[in-house]
Amino acid sequence: MAKWGLLVLGCVLAACASPPPVLPVAAPPSVPRLAQGIDMPRDARDVALELKDNQLDFVARYYRDPASRWPSLSPDEARSLSSAGLNLVAVWESHSHRPEYFSYEVGYYDALQAYWQAWRIGQPAGSAIYFAVDFNAQPEDIMGGVDRYFHGIASGFAAARGPGPGYRVGVYGSGAVCDYLKRARLAQYAWLSNSTAWSGYDSFADWDIRQSGPSQMLSFDQDQNEARGEYGGFRVANRYSAL
Repeated sequence: MAKWGLLVLGCVLAACASPPPVLPVAAPPSVPRLAQGIDMPRDARDVALELKDNQLDFVARYYRDPASRWPSLSPDEARSLSSAGLNLVAVWESHSHRPEYFSYEVGYYDALQAYWQAWRIGQPAGSAIYFAVDFNAQPEDIMGGVDRYFHGIASGFAAARGPGPGYRVGVYGSGAVCDYLKRARLAQYAWLSNSTAWSGYDSFADWDIRQSGPSQMLSFDQDQNEARGEYGGFRVANRYSAL
């Protein structure tokens, strides 16, 4: 009996002396890569080789009033960029640097113009059109003309799309503008301007696209941007052709 007791005691002591099992160490959570892009005022096909060499993910281009001196995004340009593997980001800009520009009626008109241009290039439903508020809007501007302008956009989009799914609304502007319009559900996407002195720049974190300064690697007029998540970008199908 004593012999068996000693044997059991020896087994217990041996087990206690064994090193503890090595548990697998969890890998640190991966940080999603931010998409890299630029926004530019001219036809991107003019600098196609530079865009290809810089391995960008997206190019932001403009829909504009027909009277603008700057070229709007065209069907041919949209198709060319899409075929090159680049996403497009569409933004409407007119006289958006002037506070007095913003009203319900102007928002309605701009929405119809932007919607028609998006349809013309073949922009797919469900993607976004950003609308620029290109000045340091103060609370009275935001809750006044800017608010009414984006209500006009909502009405214009509803009238243009009919029963279809249509496009989503984005805003380009200061942190204060982006925050207000997202909270009010008047914009689904926010593009934070690089104007760091504008209201709300440091406190607004809910951006989908964030602008920075010009890239020194590119020879033409542009600003760098980074985007996260699903930022409303798109590509057009090859079946669309210039009208």
